[in-house]
Amino acid sequence: MTGSIIEKLSDFGTDEAVVFHDRTYTYQELAELAADWRRFLDEHEVRAGEVVTLEGAYSPQLCAGLLALIERGVVVVPLTVLPAAKRAEFLDVAQVETVITADGSGGRELSRTGQRAEHELYGQLRETGHPGLVLFSSGTTGRSKASVLDFSKVLGRYAPGGKPRRILSFLSLDHIGGINTLLHTLVQGGTVITVADRTPETIFEAIARHRVEVLPTTPTFLNMVLISGVLERHDCSALQLVTYGTEPMPIRTLKRLAEALPAVRFKQTYGLSELGILPTKSRGDDTLWVKLGAAGFEHKIVDSVLWIRSEMAMLGYLNAEAPFDEDGFFNTQDVVETDGEWVKILGRRSEIINVGGEKVYPSEVESVVLEVPGIAEATVSGHPSHVTGMIVKATVLLAPDVDEDVRAVQRRVREHCRTKLEGFKVPALVVVSEAAQHSDRYKKIRSLA
Repeated sequence: MTGSIIEKLSDFGTDEAVVFHDRTYTYQELAELAADWRRFLDEHEVRAGEVVTLEGAYSPQLCAGLLALIERGVVVVPLTVLPAAKRAEFLDVAQVETVITADGSGGRELSRTGQRAEHELYGQLRETGHPGLVLFSSGTTGRSKASVLDFSKVLGRYAPGGKPRRILSFLSLDHIGGINTLLHTLVQGGTVITVADRTPETIFEAIARHRVEVLPTTPTFLNMVLISGVLERHDCSALQLVTYGTEPMPIRTLKRLAEALPAVRFKQTYGLSELGILPTKSRGDDTLWVKLGAAGFEHKIVDSVLWIRSEMAMLGYLNAEAPFDEDGFFNTQDVVETDGEWVKILGRRSEIINVGGEKVYPSEVESVVLEVPGIAEATVSGHPSHVTGMIVKATVLLAPDVDEDVRAVQRRVREHCRTKLEGFKVPALVVVSEAAQHSDRYKKIRSLA
């Protein structure tokens, strides 16, 4: 439970807990911050069962606040700094009753919204006396879905006894990956390294300066790392493991990474806000085949779609129907291939492009497009066609040092794809763009391509 995590922080004494703005906070200091949060919550009479936002940039203050709120038994809604309209949407959907903002220097503000949180999922948590967690999806294809989890079940996934490591927290606390990084690291007595912004330069500067051993991130970000040249400018000798997830990895990108960082192990992860992070085992550093662990999880494949049952699965969505079957398996919408006990994630069913009845998986085409010299990023999506229903569209971003006529780029992309792909998979439309095609979580947004 969270209470025991807070109490055990002091057990690690002067070991490094969090690095924030290049300042190191020990476990003892983090425990003192958590104790200060307890007093703050007492003073403002924050009670168990309240729905409370915790807003701010990733900091030791925010980490300690999250632990104190869960210990208090509230339903916590962690949020980063958001545009006003998106923030208002989230507060409304989550029926937030209390708003807490925190900055990195220790400042805090608390206010009441006047709302009353009466959703039935909150009622379930209040009946059991368990703390809750509300996480919003990235909302790249529409209104964000709000998952409600029982935080007691989330915490049940973390136990001491592993090797303490120095981990860079790539994802914030409003994401299941960020929550997982924080809790896993603290329970093991490791060190969380935070960064002010997430660019290849700042990330790898922090890796070199703070001897980061583990980097959890996304395929989109790793592709940006390759084209930026940061691997040649910074010392990566401490880095041992890179984990990647949230979207399919182009095999071309993975192989280039394995060549560039031969001493680093690469591991594919799989997780959803609705289910948590599954234990996985990659078949190798240069392959996309992965074995899904069974500790607290089960999976089945129906019509090539992955379904998962999880001990820590969400109670449901606040604003949508939950796709569980009668046996408690969740429809991930991810289409997969299988090879015995190994699974390859091909992409979301909604992203599959139907060209005259033939299926095209964007990640396969993207991997081939990225082989073309001078192409830094590639995002493949479907485009309406009155002949075949859909055609393949590739939106590409050129490398910084490329100055080439658009038509020449389009021609080179199509010619290369024809040598590697079946005809219906070759992009009929190639768009050269200067705009970013990913979210602030470094996940592709195909709706913009």
